[in-house]
Amino acid sequence: MSEFVVPTPLPQDMTTAPTSKPSRRPAHGRSSAEARIVRSIGEAIADRRLPPGTKLTEESLAEAFGVSRERVRKVLLLLAQRRVVTLVPNRGAFVAKPTPKEAREVFEARRVIERAIMERLQSFPLPLPPEMLDRLREHGALEDEAERAADRKAMIRLSGQFHLLLADFAGNATLAAILADLIDRSGLAIAAFERRSAHTCSAEDHRRLIAVLAGTAPGEAAALMTRHLDSVEAQLDLDPKADLPIDVRAVFAGEPA
Repeated sequence: MSEFVVPTPLPQDMTTAPTSKPSRRPAHGRSSAEARIVRSIGEAIADRRLPPGTKLTEESLAEAFGVSRERVRKVLLLLAQRRVVTLVPNRGAFVAKPTPKEAREVFEARRVIERAIMERLQSFPLPLPPEMLDRLREHGALEDEAERAADRKAMIRLSGQFHLLLADFAGNATLAAILADLIDRSGLAIAAFERRSAHTCSAEDHRRLIAVLAGTAPGEAAALMTRHLDSVEAQLDLDPKADLPIDVRAVFAGEPA
């Protein structure tokens, strides 16, 4: 799952790339401490240290982050609004556990949003300005390094940042904000349904996207992004399995009497 981030819009003339990586800035007066907790919980969910269904108690989170339970409560409410956490009356907060249908819907929404983002980028004169391409290539190098080191946590975080960097360059803050939430939710789907042999969002696909944006062929970027997201979704096991009866005798066959 991606890092929990809110993209920063580019200047109106779109000629200058952002000077820092996409980061979740405090929104609506949210404190930096709360933003830090949101980011940390998001990363823990993304790299499966907090699997879907995990109970998140206010007391344990307050102790872990050295903050008040009131502040933790605000964070959990925020995460619940984004459907990353589920609040169950009289039971508490749990990492959301999406259904296969919800996972498919999230990826369908991502295809719509990210295709629109790529089409906006393609409306600019290609290749993209050198400043943008330099940012993308620098980010790609970080992804390559994380992949070589088999650093799954970094790979997940950088993958989400790559998609949001493209959204930043497209210059539509509304699309970027929607995408940030969808990336969080697709991370939950990946954590819940990814096959053990899958590699999710690969740096190789990102390199291909950068190469297209560095060229002049119109239309290729949007189609490539769609195929990329199709590939990520295809690595999920979203076919519901019927509960088959268990033959207890077969389970213990060969056990000594």
